[in-house]
Amino acid sequence: MNEIAKRPLNFAYAPMFPLGSDATTWRRLDIGGVSTIEADGKTILKISADTLSALAFEAFKDISHLLRPAHLAQLRRILDDPEASENDRYVAMEFLKNANISAAGVLPMCQDTGTALVFGKKGQRVWVDGD
Repeated sequence: MNEIAKRPLNFAYAPMFPLGSDATTWRRLDIGGVSTIEADGKTILKISADTLSALAFEAFKDISHLLRPAHLAQLRRILDDPEASENDRYVAMEFLKNANISAAGVLPMCQDTGTALVFGKKGQRVWVDGD
């Protein structure tokens, strides 16, 4: 018996980990190296390897030195919260001071020895030049 036949009659697909709405403020990078072509009646996104390298460089620079505006706002709310302890306010203020220093782009936000793991996914209608 095949797998489809074993499904219950009332089966309804649902994503395992549905995502909520994304209110992230994005920044457009005008790096170039992105174009579209037509193949077999479908539009294909074509990206140069240099473009991917430039995007990765910018992404690592941003995550090393900048916090998202929403994160900064959360830290600010701790300072304004009448129920926050003095320790809560101290930690939030130190985070904000560190964020200010790091935003200059010289010292990173976190100076640990961790290694970032980055995974990228692409669909079959995305072509990348290079190896």
